Amino acid sequence: MDNANENKAPAIIIQNQYIKDLSLEIPHAPEVFAERGQPDIKIDVDIHSQNIKDNQYNVELSFRIDGNVNGQKLFIMEMIYAGLVNLNIPDEHKEPVLMIEVPHMLFPYARQAISSTLFNGGLPPLMLNPIDFVAMYKARHQHAQSK
Repeated sequence: MDNANENKAPAIIIQNQYIKDLSLEIPHAPEVFAERGQPDIKIDVDIHSQNIKDNQYNVELSFRIDGNVNGQKLFIMEMIYAGLVNLNIPDEHKEPVLMIEVPHMLFPYARQAISSTLFNGGLPPLMLNPIDFVAMYKARHQHAQSK
């Protein structure tokens, strides 16, 4: 057996995924449940990464989701979904992997947690559309370069 293949670790290893913070507020319950109409949903997403030690990183997807129906606040949900990952890649590739690839891997689980939380809160189910993490990464770089 070839030693080079034997010792080659995967490029990305997700050690753990977890909900770091979760808050659901329904400020006008139960009256707001009588309101009819399609909720107006506003979603803000942000990504942060932090080096823990050596090649271990914590990547956080931060969500803030506001729902309004007929001009009244239906809900406010905030969640930080995170993953503890090991990267076995060259340093020059770490930033895009941490800001694009790892969030892409974590997103389906975060989306499920959001949908379940809203449903369990008595709210209409919400299935977030896929997020273009490449566009977010590029926008962040353009913003940083314009400063």
